[in-house]
Amino acid sequence: MTEAQAATPAPTARDLLTLDDVREAARRIEGAVVKTPMMRSITLSEITGADIWLKFENQQFTAAYKERGALNALLQLSEEQRSRGVIAASAGNHSQGLSYHGRRLGVPVTIVMPQTTPSVKVMQTESVGGNVELYGETFDEAYAHARTLEAERGLTFVHPFDDPKVAAGQGTVALEMLEQKDNFDCLVVPIGGGGLMSGMATVADALNPKIEMIGVQARLYPSMYSHVTGDAQPCGGDTLAEGIAVKAPGAFTSQIIGELVDEILLVEEAYLEHSVSLLLQIEKTVVEGAGAAGLAAVLSNPEKFAGKTVGLVLCGGNIDTRLLANVLLRDLARSGRLARLRITLQDRPGALFKVMREFDAHNVNIIEIYHQRIFTSLPAKGLITEIECEARDGSQIDRLSDALRAKGYHVELAELD
Repeated sequence: MTEAQAATPAPTARDLLTLDDVREAARRIEGAVVKTPMMRSITLSEITGADIWLKFENQQFTAAYKERGALNALLQLSEEQRSRGVIAASAGNHSQGLSYHGRRLGVPVTIVMPQTTPSVKVMQTESVGGNVELYGETFDEAYAHARTLEAERGLTFVHPFDDPKVAAGQGTVALEMLEQKDNFDCLVVPIGGGGLMSGMATVADALNPKIEMIGVQARLYPSMYSHVTGDAQPCGGDTLAEGIAVKAPGAFTSQIIGELVDEILLVEEAYLEHSVSLLLQIEKTVVEGAGAAGLAAVLSNPEKFAGKTVGLVLCGGNIDTRLLANVLLRDLARSGRLARLRITLQDRPGALFKVMREFDAHNVNIIEIYHQRIFTSLPAKGLITEIECEARDGSQIDRLSDALRAKGYHVELAELD
């Protein structure tokens, strides 16, 4: 190392990601990704007490913002790198964005996924051009294998978040938002590895440093929160927000977020589920758990956002349809519109009919009835019936339950956590 080289400080994370980098990324990817709409939600604004604006990144071709960063990285490859191909470890939206644009540009794309990856995710990635290799039981094993293949095959590794080029592409989301509306009080952004927030915070800090940057993580996966705050918390579990379920945040992105992000909020699963349901019911838009995280943060912290102009990024819409159905039904149950009553009866003719008359009197619709005579602690002449039903709201169910108890029935209401 020369004396001049020794005197030159190493570039910081802020040096590697600037507003100019994001603007160049925007020019690079223009016309190849969707310039998604941003609209004010009148109803969500009324519900939350804040002025809510939604950025619909779930309307990208692969239904997630990840295309932006993947494409920006692909477009900066040398001819030799393009001919050899790229590789990534991902079972999520990054794999689809990289595969789709790789095929479009003629760049071979290899994606390493754990062997436990649901087949639907493998098929989705292959359908947009990716060559999927399954390896290991965990993401960490798949990641290590991808880095091995990178060296063995001379491929270029495209990291899903811990890369300035990828983060610059993701930052174009904020560029579009602030071009349309520059007076946000805060932007609420989901954080997994930190690529989206790094890019967006860089743009906001340069264009309007008064904008408060609020990150959101699922409480089950508070990896960036723990790293930035020093408050180490358990990390792991089965979260609806799998797109931001990252155990180890990026080294590069952590530096940016540590400097530019004002606060990171942790949200519970129930709020994530409710937010997915609300966005479908109110905005008629499908989002995955991570895509609903911003709204979940606002709903769970109403006093923090009351009266503020808030920008939320609906960062992805890739959710399994069966899982979506479960989320919607669970949300109906929490609101009291669906219920399951457990009622103890005597096993004699007409017993169930008498109960049915109470449901009719209270205009509560019965969906399913389950009888249990054998596996109970009741006497042989007793039985338990469980009745799934639907009502206008929880108070209607409460009135029905009170009426049944008044007639001598033992009634229990199944509760959700």
